[in-house]
Amino acid sequence: MHPIEVLLVEDDPGDVLMTKEAFEEHKLGNRLHVVSDGVEALRFLRREGEFADAPRPHLILLDLNLPRKDGREVLEEVKSDDDLAHIPVVVLTTSEAEEDVLRSYRLHANAYVPKPVDFEQFIRVVRQIDDFFVTVVRLPKS
Repeated sequence: MHPIEVLLVEDDPGDVLMTKEAFEEHKLGNRLHVVSDGVEALRFLRREGEFADAPRPHLILLDLNLPRKDGREVLEEVKSDDDLAHIPVVVLTTSEAEEDVLRSYRLHANAYVPKPVDFEQFIRVVRQIDDFFVTVVRLPKS
């Protein structure tokens, strides 16, 4: 197994910190890249501007409630772009609204995971996502 590139699209500094901690304490050296809004996410994915040398992520962890361009719009653009559509997207969000769950899957999210509010549970969930996509799933080469 080799490390995978993960793009975290998250505007909450606390959730970014917890996600980084979950990755750092984990046994695998997966590389976590962080952007804080939907516009930056698409620029990273399309390797535009300051992201010209960005690696192509193997996995995207996407919050729905983002500034400038929300996660629903990002998901729609990613899954309708032939160059990006193959990248698995896990929606990791505080929203438990059924309409968000349905819309995310209609937009071809690969999974919808509500963020736990408890620190330990949050870390456990992020590690389970990481484990699943590193040890169980075969990801396409970027």
